[in-house]
Amino acid sequence: MEILFALVLLHFLPTIIALARSHHNGFAIFLTTLLLGWTVIGWIIALICSVTAIERRSVA
Repeated sequence: MEILFALVLLHFLPTIIALARSHHNGFAIFLTTLLLGWTVIGWIIALICSVTAIERRSVA
């Protein structure tokens, strides 16, 4: 049971990183992880997106 939990946590690692960093594309990263995370390429793309620079919105 613990192994299954660890695998699910690892699978959604890009989403966890994006949410922790308040990434502006957090939902898109979640969807990429959910739908394409089972492929190694999709998971790597989501991981790269989650650690990229966060777009700051200026208050004007």
